[in-house]
Amino acid sequence: MTKKLNITQVKSIIDRPKKQKLTIEALGLGKPNNSIIHNDTPQIRGMVKVVSHLVKVEEIEE
Repeated sequence: MTKKLNITQVKSIIDRPKKQKLTIEALGLGKPNNSIIHNDTPQIRGMVKVVSHLVKVEEIEE
């Protein structure tokens, strides 16, 4: 079984630093309440940590 992460953007990226905007875009998000599922990798975890105040993360067992 591989772990996956359901990442949901909960806040807007308006008036955020460029690094945070680019990280949200790299995750495949962009608008509040959008969700995307990614594999649980160190790279994804690092991106989530950068924008942790803008997203909600749920672990999914698959």
